[in-house]
Amino acid sequence: MSSPPNSPKPLPPPSTTTTTTTTTTTITTTAATSSPDPSQNPPQIPITLDWVTTLMSTFDWSSKTLRPSEFPTVLPVEAFDGLVLTASKLLHKEPNCVLINPDKDVGSSVVVVGDVHGQLHDVLFLLKDAGLPDNNKFFVFNGDYVDRGAWGLETFLVLLAWKVFMPDRVFLLRGNHESKYCTSVYGFEKEVLAKYGDNNRGKHVYRKCLGCFEGLPLASIIAGRVYTAHGGVFRNIPATPSKRPKGKKNRKVIVSAEPVPLSLGSLEELLKARRTVLNPPWEGQNLIPGDVLWSDPSMKPGFSPNNERGIGLLWGPDCTEDFLKKFSLKLIIRSHEGPDAREKRSGLGGMDEGYTIDHVVPSGKLITVFSAPDYPQFQATEERYKNKGAYIVLNSPNFDTPIFHSFEAITPRPKVNPYYDFEDVIDSDEELDLKKMVE
Repeated sequence: MSSPPNSPKPLPPPSTTTTTTTTTTTITTTAATSSPDPSQNPPQIPITLDWVTTLMSTFDWSSKTLRPSEFPTVLPVEAFDGLVLTASKLLHKEPNCVLINPDKDVGSSVVVVGDVHGQLHDVLFLLKDAGLPDNNKFFVFNGDYVDRGAWGLETFLVLLAWKVFMPDRVFLLRGNHESKYCTSVYGFEKEVLAKYGDNNRGKHVYRKCLGCFEGLPLASIIAGRVYTAHGGVFRNIPATPSKRPKGKKNRKVIVSAEPVPLSLGSLEELLKARRTVLNPPWEGQNLIPGDVLWSDPSMKPGFSPNNERGIGLLWGPDCTEDFLKKFSLKLIIRSHEGPDAREKRSGLGGMDEGYTIDHVVPSGKLITVFSAPDYPQFQATEERYKNKGAYIVLNSPNFDTPIFHSFEAITPRPKVNPYYDFEDVIDSDEELDLKKMVE
């Protein structure tokens, strides 16, 4: 398919220096040498506002004009490498729980975005509707950038570009779909290979994305008042006693112990969790990332295993109250549940408006926000959820009074074949094939 005369030119790799209105960060990259073809080294440019907005408009245009296999004509592998490597280094330096402290005195705001699932055109609308990130406007994206939608790669790269351009204003948290298992089931792996080729180049791009997923923080605390995470709260991990048997060096045997009741974890445990784990087994310190990414609220008091998903926890209003009170917070904002999941959950609200207030307790509230309208993108027409998407705005000085903004899907969407069998694959991450996940 030939490009029109005014089509965007291929984007060159970002340079090693990224300049924002707030900071200047110099990071050494090996974009050219890390690509499958080291001989290609196009001129580099700095990540600027113009580069990021051009990337957005280029992806919008290419999604409507080019075949997926033509994607490298607008973003060569070298440009991909430069962007992802620079972003990965920034993300890996951030703690598991990022502390976001906007200025209370200058009218700052924080925009919290839920699951977007590769719905590029809705993300571009959201950025326009909420206003682009700037010195006084922070963004927290709460995971699930990829899978199910046709433009997970473009969506993730746009958000990485904003992260590189404004690292202290844009924060990207991990979702459960930022994993090897989910991306192999729900379409992102096949999407990448369709766009960069089912060869060394495509596999290289997919591996780099998985490596970048490993660096995504698990949670954030905004202005000391609001906890955000994709799934929710997490358990305490009790110390496991061990003993060393005679004559066996460097080998530990776990002493069997009585089952320990589930209880609330600490921020110290969250900060020490091994977030680079992408897949099960969820055990030991790996339990905390599993809880943060996969857990769901319930109206039943207490903690219990999340048997529907096979991973994570279910927690009741009393646990929300304990969490808020323990950490002197006012809000928990999480995502993770679209309309398909919510219609199967008794006692909790639906996702027609893109958000629900799940728990109201003396210390504050628990909110679920979902930012993918008319979801899922490839569902058969008669089974589509005509839900709205939503985002939340938190304003100074306290940042703990949520303002909800619901929006409709951008239609018509460009026509493209799905990258997974949506008629056979499970809808809401339930009854997961845990054996396959471990493999």
